[in-house]
Amino acid sequence: LVNGVISHLVQAIRVKDGCFSSIDRYSAGSYYEHVKISEPNEFDIMLVVAMRDERIQMDESDDTGAFYYVSFKRKPKEKGFLKFLDEDGKLSAFKMLQELRDIIKQEVKNIKDVEVTVARKKAGSPAITLQIKNPPSEISVDIILTLEVHHSWPLSTQGGLKIEHWLGTKVRRDMRFRSLYLVAKQNKREKVLRGNTWRLSFSHTEKDLINNHGNSKTCCESDGPKCCRKGCLKLLKYLLEQLKMKYPKELEKFCSYHVKTAFLHSCVTWPNDSEWHLGDLDHCFQQCLQFFMDCLQKSQLTHFFIPQYNLFSPEDKAKHHFLSRKISHELNNGFPVFHE
Repeated sequence: LVNGVISHLVQAIRVKDGCFSSIDRYSAGSYYEHVKISEPNEFDIMLVVAMRDERIQMDESDDTGAFYYVSFKRKPKEKGFLKFLDEDGKLSAFKMLQELRDIIKQEVKNIKDVEVTVARKKAGSPAITLQIKNPPSEISVDIILTLEVHHSWPLSTQGGLKIEHWLGTKVRRDMRFRSLYLVAKQNKREKVLRGNTWRLSFSHTEKDLINNHGNSKTCCESDGPKCCRKGCLKLLKYLLEQLKMKYPKELEKFCSYHVKTAFLHSCVTWPNDSEWHLGDLDHCFQQCLQFFMDCLQKSQLTHFFIPQYNLFSPEDKAKHHFLSRKISHELNNGFPVFHE
């Protein structure tokens, strides 16, 4: 269902507008990393605008090292980009997102065989959310506008992706040679919100890390030894999901990206396949959980690719401690929330 809707939209978008004519879909998120835990009713689809031929300048918009202003070093080859520049010559994420949203809103009316609507805009969310009727339930698809640029990974990423002992120096080097992706995301720390910031995205690399996760190259291949890494990630996500349903208000600031980041750090902390035997799921899961709880206690969860960027903001300390207490309770009582 989702594939049919997205294919229809991609074709229609390509016809409409110069700089969207190169648009391509990339499927990110848990469903495509094979770590989805409940029904497949939520999907993340990145719609990628290729800017491989453009000379791009990226300037940090704050001290996180994650948010950037994008401008052109010379007149863009694709003239369609010009209408999305703001008065300072910066490429406006807000303007591009608005245009894409308008095209999609028009186009869903032409999808005949399934009922699709565009959800109302959520403040601060970079996604265009589609609701697809699929009785008796509904599927929601987040479309994320993404730029693919030919630009070396910025300085802020230099000390990140510490996978040398886990997957090897060569794998790290190859990953850092790939294109760079930026998603249209408002930087909330800006004094004046102008909608012209873009945030680095590493979904592509994360998907690779999760799908090729062994330090022996045969881990989890058809005839290779199986490990429990993905099982741990699924359990971590499921635990957070269940607790969020129980305490929606207290835990609204937490998302599955937090546990995914803690999980990747755990893979680096315990790099060998022998530390993740399939039969040791129970022990490994508790080890990952302990790692995550330590992060909560310290209000410090370092972005996996950008070491200077703390995904936990210190002013949410009380919320971090709340979640830590709830996890601790689950851990000590045999995870009652799994059986509710």
